Amino acid sequence: MHFKSTRLALGVAALALPAFATSAMAATSFIANSFYDQQHPHSRYGYIEWAETVKELSDGELQPEVFTGTVLLAPRANLQGIRDNVVQVAHHAAVYTPSELPVANAIQELGFNFDDPLVGILAVTDFSTHNPVQLQEWEDVGIVYLGAYNTPPYVLFCREPVRNLEELRGKRIRTAGSTVSAWVEQAGGIPVNVPSSEMYSGLDRGSLDCATNAANDLIDRSLWEVAEYTTLLPTGMYWSGPQWGFNPSFWADLSDDQRDVFKQATAKAMTRMIVEYLDTADAALEEAIAKGNHVYEPEADLMASVEAFREQALTGVYDTATDKYGIEDSHALIDDFLATHAKWVKLLADVDRHDEDALAELAMREIYDTLPADYGIY
Repeated sequence: MHFKSTRLALGVAALALPAFATSAMAATSFIANSFYDQQHPHSRYGYIEWAETVKELSDGELQPEVFTGTVLLAPRANLQGIRDNVVQVAHHAAVYTPSELPVANAIQELGFNFDDPLVGILAVTDFSTHNPVQLQEWEDVGIVYLGAYNTPPYVLFCREPVRNLEELRGKRIRTAGSTVSAWVEQAGGIPVNVPSSEMYSGLDRGSLDCATNAANDLIDRSLWEVAEYTTLLPTGMYWSGPQWGFNPSFWADLSDDQRDVFKQATAKAMTRMIVEYLDTADAALEEAIAKGNHVYEPEADLMASVEAFREQALTGVYDTATDKYGIEDSHALIDDFLATHAKWVKLLADVDRHDEDALAELAMREIYDTLPADYGIY
C-alpha cells in the first residue's frame, strides 16, 4: 500500500533505502523512529535500549538505526512513514490520525477510566494483536502491530494554579483524545488538540494555559520552566496506536527467527518501559518541587467532576464508538477490550511489578507465543 509522501519523506527514503538494500546480504539493517526525545521512556527504553536487545538477541544479524525526536518525521507523519517504508518500524499515536484508525481511537475512549499502566500496556497489546476488527484495521492502513505503549495517568501542568473548578474555568488546556476534551468542556475549560511536542512553546507564549501529559515531562521536556503549577488530577492514560509498528514488506521478508527476536525484544522493552516510566514520573515531580514548582492535589469539586465523567463516559462509550468512529458492532468490540483488561488485572495480581524478567515472560506466554506463525504477513 503506497500513499503520497512528503518531499522530506521521499528525500529520506532515497537516502535510507539503498543503505538498507546493500547491507541486507550480511545483516538486516533498518530504520526505527520514535518522535519523542531520546530521554523520554518511549524512546530510551522503547527504542534505544530495545535496539540493543534486538542486536544482542539476533547476534548482530539485525542492525537497527534509531532516530528520536522529530528530525526524521513529524509526530503526525509516522503512520505514513511506516507504510511508505521511509522507516521500517516506528511509534505512532493514533489520536493524531483518527480518521485512519477509528477502531484504535474508539478503544482509546476508555483511557479516561483506567489508571494502571502496567495492566494497560499488556491488555492493549493482547487486544491489538488478537481482536479481528483491530487486526483488520492495522492491515488496512498498512502496518504490522507488534506492541503497545501506555502512559501513566496524565496530570495537569499550568501557568497559574488550577486546583478547583473555578480556577479551571476558561483555561485553554492541551488535551489528547476526545473523551478528555469532552470533560474539559463540561468542566468549563477550552480543549486544544496539539501534539505533545508543542506543549512547551504553547505554555511559554501563553496560547495554552495548561497541558495534560505524564508527570515525567516536567523534567524530560522542561515543562517546569513554563508551567510552575502541577495538579495531580488523573485525566486518563494513552495507548492508541503502536509503540512498534512495522512496515509489512519488511516484516514479511524477515525469517521466522528474526520475527521471534522482535517479539522477545518487544516483550522485554514493553514491560521495562512501564516500570521505568512510573519511576521517572515520580522522580520528576520531586525534582520540579526542588526547582520551586508547586504540586497540588485536586480539590474535591475538581476530582468529583472527573469521577462523574468517568461513569458517564463508560455508559456512553458504545454510542461514541458507533456514532463517532463508525464501529458496526461496538458492543462486541468494547466488551472484548474490557474482558481482556479484566484478564490482565487477574494475571498481574500476584506478580512482582518490578520483576522485569517475570513480566516479560508473562507477555511472551500470554501474547506473543499465542500468535499464529504467519502473524502480520499479508
